[in-house]
Amino acid sequence: MEIIGEAVNRILKKNKNFQLENAQKIIGTRNRIIHGYDMVSDELIWSIVINNLPKLKQEVENKLSE
Repeated sequence: MEIIGEAVNRILKKNKNFQLENAQKIIGTRNRIIHGYDMVSDELIWSIVINNLPKLKQEVENKLSE
């Protein structure tokens, strides 16, 4: 998740018009994990893995096929 957040951050720095749903939330989560803000819970990470990563994967695959 740290790598995904960093990648999204770098993409947006290179292309501010790049559209990715929840991009800022992805970057914010990366920052929370990296810096240990609020001691990120295992439950939060697991919830993101189960609920959000499959959607993000599909969104990225759609962008790659454009």
